[in-house]
Amino acid sequence: MDVRLSRARLRLPRQDDAPALARHLDDMAIWRNLRDRVPQPYTLADAQAFLAQSLAEDPAASFVLEIDSEAAGGMALHALDDVHRRSAEIGFWLGVRWHGLGIMTEAVGALVRHAFARDAALARVEARVFGWNAPSMCVLEKNGFVREGRLRDAVCKDGAFTDEIVYGLLRAEAARSCSTFRC
Repeated sequence: MDVRLSRARLRLPRQDDAPALARHLDDMAIWRNLRDRVPQPYTLADAQAFLAQSLAEDPAASFVLEIDSEAAGGMALHALDDVHRRSAEIGFWLGVRWHGLGIMTEAVGALVRHAFARDAALARVEARVFGWNAPSMCVLEKNGFVREGRLRDAVCKDGAFTDEIVYGLLRAEAARSCSTFRC
C-alpha cells in the first residue's frame, strides 16, 4: 500500500522509520490516547521491535503516515476473529505538530476505502476511542463512522478512568461517506 494524500503519504512501515516513530511516540500527549501496549517512555528499541513485528505481518495491518519525508504518524487495521470475523478495528495517531490540519481525517478515509476494496468479506470497520479524545471522535465522524455506544469507565489510563466510545462504519455507509469526503 502506498497512497498519496494531499499533505501526506500512507505507506507500509520501513525499519528506517524507527528514529522518527520513537521521537513522536515518546510524547505524553500522544501516549495518553493509546493503549498501554505502547510503552512510556517510548525508546528507539521499542520502535525497532514494533517495526520488526509490523514488517512480519501478512497481510499488512500497520501503516505509516509520512509527512515531509518522515514517519509522522501511524495507523493500524486489524482483522477481528471468531463471531467478529467480518469486522476490523482501526487505530491511529499523529505527531502533535500536525494536529488539526485534516491530515488524519483524510488518511482514515483512505485506509477504510483500501480495506473495503481489498477484502470483499469485510462488513464493518470499528474504532474505540477514549472519552476524553474529542479530536479522534471528530476524525471518525467526518468519515461517516456512527457513534454506537459508550462503555462507562471502561478504560483506566495513567491512573484515571474514562469512558470508551465505540464507533462503527458499515460497508454501505463507507461507500457514501468516505468516497465523497474531501479535506
